[in-house]
Amino acid sequence: VWVAEHEHDDEVGSIAIERDGDVDPEKLNTWMGKLLAEKGIDIFRTKGFISYAGNPKRIVFQGVHMLFTAQPDKEWGDEPRKNQLVFIGRNLDEEQMQKDFDKCLI
Repeated sequence: VWVAEHEHDDEVGSIAIERDGDVDPEKLNTWMGKLLAEKGIDIFRTKGFISYAGNPKRIVFQGVHMLFTAQPDKEWGDEPRKNQLVFIGRNLDEEQMQKDFDKCLI
């Protein structure tokens, strides 16, 4: 029986961003657009949910490479408003991505 050796790419990893509060939708869209334009080929998968300022519903998003969708989901209700994003890819700068996301917060 022949079994191929599994190659592990040390450059592939995941980045999780979790922040309380609301984001400015315009700033977030600008940041995501720039991120996908610059790193989209290296971002294999994105998913999570975000809290847009002034929107009673959380926004659920997902993406593969440069394809990205976002849709309103359930209302926040009594839940604390927060943002949870996960990026899976290679050669991603976690520190820079965290800082850039923080600039989107209100």
